[in-house]
Parts: sequence; C-alpha cells; structure tokens
Amino acid sequence: MRIWDLEVDRLCRAHLLAEHRELHGMWNILTQGRSGYRRHPETRRWTGRLGALYGRHEAQAAEMMKRGWRHRSALDATLAAGSLTTQTKLVNSLDQQNAILRAKGCACRVDGP
Repeated sequence: MRIWDLEVDRLCRAHLLAEHRELHGMWNILTQGRSGYRRHPETRRWTGRLGALYGRHEAQAAEMMKRGWRHRSALDATLAAGSLTTQTKLVNSLDQQNAILRAKGCACRVDGP
C-alpha cells in the first residue's frame, strides 16, 4: 500500500492507476472503520489527514482526465471537512521514493541519476 508524495503527473500509467486504487481502499479504511491495513505505516500517516488524502485524489482524477481517461469514483468531500489538508509525514523521503521508482524501470519521471 503506497500513496506517493511525488506530483501525480510524474507517475506512469501503472503507478497512477495503482495509487488511485489504493487511495480508495485507504479512504474506506479511514472513513468506514474498516480494519484491513489499519496498522500499516502508510495508513497511519493519513489518519487525521482526510483533507490531504481528498486533495491527492482530486489531483489523481485531474491527471487521469488530462490523459484522456475517465474518472467515475468521486469521494465525499464532506467526510474530509475539518481534517488536515496537508501531508507532512513521510514513510520514505522524496529521494527514497525517486530511487524506488527508478529501480522499477517504469516510465515514471524521477529526479536524480
């Protein structure tokens, strides 16, 4: 389970779609009290930050539409009301995230060598 902290336009098709699917799973865990992956470090860092998670979803949806794809899975913005709208916690640093993607050899645009 991973929500990247890199700009969504840098993600390749596979990583953008996978992140979108995982974001919906995380949203359900956090808003519906589901137990799957509740203790995962990625889930824990988004606890109390539904506003930021909602914003990431909106960025994903905009990028999907920019690429000519359909997006039909809106989130309920009212569930994010009153929560933190920025994500400051990281599981991996941005440099580490770039390195992880670089090692995958996909079409993601990463920083560094």
